[in-house]
Amino acid sequence: MVISRPSILIYADNADEDYLRELCAGIEEEGVLYQVIPAQGELDTLAHRAAEESMLGSGIGISGCRIAMQMRPLPEGRNVFELNQPRFWQCRALGANSARAIKKMPFKAVTGGDEQL
Repeated sequence: MVISRPSILIYADNADEDYLRELCAGIEEEGVLYQVIPAQGELDTLAHRAAEESMLGSGIGISGCRIAMQMRPLPEGRNVFELNQPRFWQCRALGANSARAIKKMPFKAVTGGDEQL
């Protein structure tokens, strides 16, 4: 029998490895488990599927140099955050935010400075 652990799912389609590493580091810093799953599809679809299939209801899609964070109750295409060719600190902040969403904590800024949203 396979038992799934509550974790944030990351559906990755030809993901930039550096972006993926920083994204995962942000989740780890918040003390939440994650799982990277190779997948194919459009960014919005990847993020939506990840959120729908995550026991925690938080999912991330990454396609090449684009990243989207999605939460289960939101419709496909209505991402919480979406980044195109982000800086590494933005990837880390988005990863942290996916964990903070389930912990009901304020988000870190993904644009501009380091203030919390």
